[in-house]
Amino acid sequence: MRRFDFVTLKLFISVADEGRLTAAAEREHLALAAVSKRISDLEALVGTTLLYRRPRGVELTPAGQAFLHHARRILDNIERLHAELSEYGEGVRGHVRIHSNTSAIIAFLPQDLSAFSRLYPEIKIDLQERVSSEIIAAVRDGLTDIGIFAGHVPAPDLQQLSYRHDRLVLMTPIDHPLAERESIAFNEALAFDFIGLQQDASLQSLLYEQATLAGKTLRMRIQVRSFDAICRMIHHGMGVGVLPEQTIYRDLGDLQLKSIPLSDPWAQRELVIGMRRYASLHVTARHLVDHLTQATDER
Repeated sequence: MRRFDFVTLKLFISVADEGRLTAAAEREHLALAAVSKRISDLEALVGTTLLYRRPRGVELTPAGQAFLHHARRILDNIERLHAELSEYGEGVRGHVRIHSNTSAIIAFLPQDLSAFSRLYPEIKIDLQERVSSEIIAAVRDGLTDIGIFAGHVPAPDLQQLSYRHDRLVLMTPIDHPLAERESIAFNEALAFDFIGLQQDASLQSLLYEQATLAGKTLRMRIQVRSFDAICRMIHHGMGVGVLPEQTIYRDLGDLQLKSIPLSDPWAQRELVIGMRRYASLHVTARHLVDHLTQATDER
């Protein structure tokens, strides 16, 4: 075990993430033969097989899953050590991993992360867009430091802090029968076809749940992967849709759309910051959490 080195640990994580030795070699800027030898030497060192070799890539064995878990934790602790010690040097350094849902990335994070980067220019921010269920799993598994997700999605084992609030609105073509309404209950719109997000999006799950509670069916005509695509489909008369108000792109002014606030109480949503434990975060991540929650308090 004394022969473990951080390069091999990092390489193994890359292999697990990429699922192919070739892709991992490119990511780590190593020759494929060097990657293959390091993994083989690692398996010989631990005395068990860590990867299943498949025609189209590699998969982790049960032992490989366990090794991956500890490898991530070891490198995370090293990064935390580096960040903590940097406070005694020339300023805060390091990086923070964030997974966030689309709503926060579009509506709130650009200005908040820009302000944070001006305060801490030496901290690198690794931001990835995910759906809320994936974010919660990533925080729980240590794949990201913090996550920003919809507050209605259960995450009982995570510590959560309020981040922002947004309001859901019904989007229709400007000549739609509902377009004259100043506000509307969600169940009144269920007589029409909907354009929505992919099945695993938390917003989509919320709409299905509310339709079921109303004793009606959510008639999904088309499902896409972005709010932009939803708006364009609605513009061309393919249906109506529900979007967070602050995610509606300002550069879609050429589209003939009407935004109608939903009157349902659940349409006022909370976005939360989730983490395993604030006290266990490395100093750079704590700085970011503090900044995001301070931005919330100031609004």
